[in-house]
Amino acid sequence: MLAAWVGSGCGSGHPDAGPGAGAGGPPPPVVTVAPVEQREWVEHEELTGRTAPVEFVEVRPRISGHLDEVRFESGQLVKKGEVLFRIDPRWQRATLEQREAELAMAQVRLETAEREARRNVQLLESRAISREDAESRESRAAEARAGLLAARAARDSARLDLDHTEIRSPIDGRVSRAMVTLGNYVSGLAGAATLLTTVVSVDPVHVYADLDEATLLKFNALVREGRLPKDAQGRIPVQLQLGDEVGFAREGFIESLDNRVDPQTGSIVLRAQFPNPDGRIVPGLFSRVRIPTGAKSAVLLVDESAVGTDQAQKFVLTLTSTNTAAYRPVKLGPLLEGKRVVREGLQAGEKVVVNGLAKVRPGMPVTAEERGAQTALRTAAH
Repeated sequence: MLAAWVGSGCGSGHPDAGPGAGAGGPPPPVVTVAPVEQREWVEHEELTGRTAPVEFVEVRPRISGHLDEVRFESGQLVKKGEVLFRIDPRWQRATLEQREAELAMAQVRLETAEREARRNVQLLESRAISREDAESRESRAAEARAGLLAARAARDSARLDLDHTEIRSPIDGRVSRAMVTLGNYVSGLAGAATLLTTVVSVDPVHVYADLDEATLLKFNALVREGRLPKDAQGRIPVQLQLGDEVGFAREGFIESLDNRVDPQTGSIVLRAQFPNPDGRIVPGLFSRVRIPTGAKSAVLLVDESAVGTDQAQKFVLTLTSTNTAAYRPVKLGPLLEGKRVVREGLQAGEKVVVNGLAKVRPGMPVTAEERGAQTALRTAAH
């Protein structure tokens, strides 16, 4: 008992005693630190959007007949005016020839009637015809002129019908499949025309998204104050992210806002336009749209791994001048390219723990390694 007391007394009275300071104490934990980054940034709001074509056309015939040719492959890119279908043209060609013959006959009748009408003056002077016969000749000439106009209109209508046997694409775009196969009778009656296929434009595309009421009011206030960024054409830029993409690499602009807020959802429809030269944006896709909701300003960024949670409070551990960890509560903003925006609690250039947060407590001494230096050491070791 005496020996144990003596040993205990000697250990407790050593002037250098302390946590981790003795020969058997653990060394300070090694942590990775990185400086708080400062960057110019425009605050954004992310919305869920749905892609749609700028132009969408249902291709239907203008005349009735039997389909005898399909000149495209499903999903093919087509040009405006390119022939997609052909209806058997024989009936329309025969009708056109008939109308042209009727036009020629009307021309002959007009020439005869006008020749007779021109002789009226001479015949009246020689009393060869009566006044009534002269007026009849004038009437027949006028009737022949009207008949010629009617025959010409009938000829033009028949020519249009023949032209309409070739059904062409009304726009540049991507065509769907043929809804009707060869040999089927298709109707060109107004209101009951047969749907043959559809064509959608490819470049550019529209994206529709719902903007909530609070964001709309904030957005409109920024527009009135002229605080939102604009491109060279004076349009408000937006970014797009597809489901298989990382980040918002696609740049577009706000094309329009709807004219009213839906009272049932409390939102308004926003339409943005994006170039689509590679054709990867297919109509109907879900996407993410990022719109600006603030003016450009300087923000502070830290790695997501540097942020800890203390009940409802977010915090980071900073490195002090004495190489100890200091607890710092922070208010966070959204993610920006994999880093978290810090609205309050830090200063630019301060160093925060980004690796080893779980093994450090506030006030604890640490051995800090700069993230860049640590990477260089690992590379040299390999």
